[in-house]
Amino acid sequence: MINPVIAEVTRGDIVESRHRGAYAVVDRAGHVVAAEGGIAAAVYPRSAIKAFQCLPVIESGAADHFGFTDEEIALCCSSHNGEPEHVRVARSMLAKGGNAESLYECGAHWPYFEEARFALVRHGEPCAAVHNNCSGKHAGMLALARQLGADPHGYVGLDHPVQQAIAKRIGELCDIDLSQQPVGVDGCSVPTWAIPLKNLALAFARFSDPQNKAARRIIEAVRAHPFMVAGTGDFDTLIMEAVPRLFIKTGAEGVYCAAIPHAGLGIALKVDDGAARAAEVGIAAVLAGLDVWTPEEKAALERFRHHDLANWRRIEVGEVRGLRL
Repeated sequence: MINPVIAEVTRGDIVESRHRGAYAVVDRAGHVVAAEGGIAAAVYPRSAIKAFQCLPVIESGAADHFGFTDEEIALCCSSHNGEPEHVRVARSMLAKGGNAESLYECGAHWPYFEEARFALVRHGEPCAAVHNNCSGKHAGMLALARQLGADPHGYVGLDHPVQQAIAKRIGELCDIDLSQQPVGVDGCSVPTWAIPLKNLALAFARFSDPQNKAARRIIEAVRAHPFMVAGTGDFDTLIMEAVPRLFIKTGAEGVYCAAIPHAGLGIALKVDDGAARAAEVGIAAVLAGLDVWTPEEKAALERFRHHDLANWRRIEVGEVRGLRL
């Protein structure tokens, strides 16, 4: 199947580039409310399902045992910019769990946020694993290892009790046997399973169920601290600040997933070429097209459906826009 064009990039009066992709909107009963493209195709959700990876941290009792705050739970679900506040919270989680930074197995990279990156360079400090955008998730996984009585070393391994607990929970939400699905290694070294878009959307619909106490706790934590999920100027933080009833998370390679708890809907989107710029405006177009928002919320989502392109002299030269299909 050839997926439809879900986003366009203009320059002057013409469309310069087009991005194809697919999406599914599913309710808690598994009914497909809206869809375009190949929604049965399995994709790696990557970081879009960090909230699912956080569920066992809550359900095992680890979050309560170690006294994790709402902002720490929010960071557990984040792909953060590595700003000082993100680093502070990650280190707090490690300390509460009795884990040293040396136990991190996510790898190190420079902070995404330019000011934080430049500050390290100015002070002659190297980047560390705590600056990794996944350091909150990994702090949660290390706490889960302690709660399970498992050796924290090797916690990223497919057969480790931490990853087995996570796989079980993801499989239940997605209504799929992950042992039969392709599995790869994510950027932060944990397993990532390929899952059809329809099943991912179903999982996010189920995640929004108010009867799911652990999920509700995560959603409430993210609503209270959207900055922790991403950071300054980041799409996820900005759109959840603008529309607090929305729960949304990006994944690498053009993936976006979302839950609309008040409507009982889950959404999963994948851009074929992996372009983040297309995934952002594409998911905003899907969200804005759903008749579940107040006029103010819909107007806010419409603003995220497109953004101007400027050159190095800051002259407006075109736009990136998500299409209504």
